[in-house]
Amino acid sequence: MGQLFLKSLLRLVIGDDKLRWYETIDWQQESDVWRQADLIYPNYYSSQNFHGIAGGYLNSVAAMTYDPVTAFASPPNETWIRKQLITAIKSQPTRILDLGCGTGSATLMLKQAFGQAVVIGLDLSAYMIVVADYKAKQAGLNIQWLHGLAENTGLEEATFDLVTASFLFHETPPNISQLILQECFCLLKPGGQLIVLDGNQKRLRHAAWLIKIFKEPYSQAYAAESVDDWMKLAKFENVQTKYVGWISQITSGIKPINQNCDV
Repeated sequence: MGQLFLKSLLRLVIGDDKLRWYETIDWQQESDVWRQADLIYPNYYSSQNFHGIAGGYLNSVAAMTYDPVTAFASPPNETWIRKQLITAIKSQPTRILDLGCGTGSATLMLKQAFGQAVVIGLDLSAYMIVVADYKAKQAGLNIQWLHGLAENTGLEEATFDLVTASFLFHETPPNISQLILQECFCLLKPGGQLIVLDGNQKRLRHAAWLIKIFKEPYSQAYAAESVDDWMKLAKFENVQTKYVGWISQITSGIKPINQNCDV
């Protein structure tokens, strides 16, 4: 009965075509292609049932339902909101890193906007990367995918012109979000740009009911703080927040020319 209910729910949420794809691939085998065998999942990630799904993003069901859930949670239109991130880019980046890339929705848009750039998407869920890679291949886009921690990527310092993070910080504890910002600062070249797309913190403070609907364990703590303040604390300059859609915001900052990573 449980499996029958799950199948019916998946069909309702993702549709018949994606359900057939979900059922025909070997999730363990496909995710092992991307999975870093020595990676240890932090407790803040492995202990939570994000979106009410057992195991959270360590469950393939979360990867398959992520896109429709995000579309529903990004009124009035997810694609339009994500395009505002592209509009906020102030340069012609040649190396782009998308942290917490999920199923690659923003990553694909970045590659479409900057076709000559090297675009890398990193996520802590190998299942999410399976979906992201599938979407990229369907779109004919050459994107590099990495399985890893956003707060400790292991990538070379000062090698990216642009780092982005979409709908990541409301799904991490505030102290981890600040560590991620420090990592972004280190990864960016001097003069490079960081853009964070996430929930509107001011509105979410008065929308506890919405947080409960989507079963987000860290959203209330996220809403109580300020991405602006976090970015300034991480030494970014020209920090600005723009409110987009009904419950989203885009915060942008620049790594100073004369600043290096202190970590």
